[in-house]
Amino acid sequence: MTALDTNILIYACDSTDTRRQSAAIDLIARTTDGVLLWQVACEFIAASRKLIAQGFSPAHAWHRLSELAAIFPLVLPTAGALERARELHTEHGWSFWDALIVAACIDCGVRRLYTEDLPGRSPPAGLEIINPFA
Repeated sequence: MTALDTNILIYACDSTDTRRQSAAIDLIARTTDGVLLWQVACEFIAASRKLIAQGFSPAHAWHRLSELAAIFPLVLPTAGALERARELHTEHGWSFWDALIVAACIDCGVRRLYTEDLPGRSPPAGLEIINPFA
């Protein structure tokens, strides 16, 4: 399984960087085994406020999120994911939000996480972190 981090979904809607936008749209279209992590869904709505100047309203964000949820099944976090996030955060120095997303990936069996936010991080065993813009 594959997960896309929030930055991928935001870039797909951001017309100011056409190179990243095209790459993000292409990645979403090519991902046939994807899941939509709850944390990413919530963060997408919150982060989309950065696109308001482009005319991307909260209504647009909710509509886009519903389109993504129609493509990728929504995965809810478990108590186990929260415990793993605590470990990554407190014992390994990961940021809280990155720890939540990585823990959710591990918890639901995601093998590939596409993100540009985790450069230089050694992912836990069984998870590959890929920057699609590198």
